[in-house]
Amino acid sequence: MATRVDPTLLKEMKKYGAVGVEKCFNCGNCTAICPLTSDEYAFPRNMIRMVQIGNTEKLTQSLDPWLCYYCGDCSATCPKGAEPGETMMAARRWLTAKYDISGHGARLYTSSKATWKAIVGYALIPLILLVIFHVSRTLGLHNYGDIVTDRVDINAFAPTMWVWAIVLIDFTLLGGRLLRNVINMFQLTMGTKSGKETIPLSVYIAELKTLLTHAFTQKRWLDCGEDRSRWIKHLFLVTGYGTMLVLIVGLLWWFQTDEIYPIYHPQRWLGYYAAIVLLYTSGEALIGRIQKKGEALKFSHHSDWLFPAFLFVGTLTGILLHAFRYAGWAWPTYIIYTIHAMILIAMLDTEVGIGKWTHMLYRPLAVYFQAVKVRAEEYNKKTAAALAAAN
Repeated sequence: MATRVDPTLLKEMKKYGAVGVEKCFNCGNCTAICPLTSDEYAFPRNMIRMVQIGNTEKLTQSLDPWLCYYCGDCSATCPKGAEPGETMMAARRWLTAKYDISGHGARLYTSSKATWKAIVGYALIPLILLVIFHVSRTLGLHNYGDIVTDRVDINAFAPTMWVWAIVLIDFTLLGGRLLRNVINMFQLTMGTKSGKETIPLSVYIAELKTLLTHAFTQKRWLDCGEDRSRWIKHLFLVTGYGTMLVLIVGLLWWFQTDEIYPIYHPQRWLGYYAAIVLLYTSGEALIGRIQKKGEALKFSHHSDWLFPAFLFVGTLTGILLHAFRYAGWAWPTYIIYTIHAMILIAMLDTEVGIGKWTHMLYRPLAVYFQAVKVRAEEYNKKTAAALAAAN
């Protein structure tokens, strides 16, 4: 006799932070109150049901978890305290791990010990590279890297072009990881791994505007609950993070310099904007989790702390680096530079493609894929009608 219910998915989902799933008796209140749900995407109710019966295949193929932006109304009004919002959050973590075929994402989400090992391992990379660089200089293997102590000379301590080369190599590797995960998401959710009908390329092209709109604005936040300040804060976070990425990855030769620019120089204002935005948004996120402000922050999986904590500490060390550099303190500048580099590498290599950072990518992709499916269905109906009329 075939097994109709598989309890292993429910047990697995609890490792990803699901709370109270077994309490749900499928009344549908959560779906009725959700401002983002639809007839085609009736979450969170359908997600909870998939987890309860153990429908791993259907959950893997679902876009629904990414279409939820977690206002918390479903959890606040659940008559059984089943925390449907946390089930959606856990499903996003679970799917992020499923898209990552290396298995590293699954280890990150299910083991805090493995997470700390990854963070420490990645953080040691820039430290080891700096030690090797200066030891090899001492041994006479190259002529770069004299440590200047009578003044601040960051580019002697860590030559810009060498650092930039390492950053570009790392980003190429991370980009490859991210691309593999996106391809896997596409294959799972759009049916290319299940033999479903192929959607014409023209449909994907026609909906590219949807992808670009949601990637740059994340405007779906505006329809998620009554607190629109969440969208504004998220938009500032994305712009600050994007600005800092451009400065480090694309313009490091211009950003990491020993030249003291005047206060009105764009290099300083771009850096100040990113620092202020990231320090504020990440600090508020951490305080919110500590104080458990609102339904969305009532529960915190260990992975929820990583991104805001990395951003906060990384931004703070960046500010200290800037201050020490301007004060002319050589050794404090070099030490904080090393710590800053360790934090940034640990953040990027731990989060990109396998952590909560990916929500900024997977959510607009899910909205895009949803729009493609809707347009494809309309396209198929028109094609069928045209064929029927022709016959």
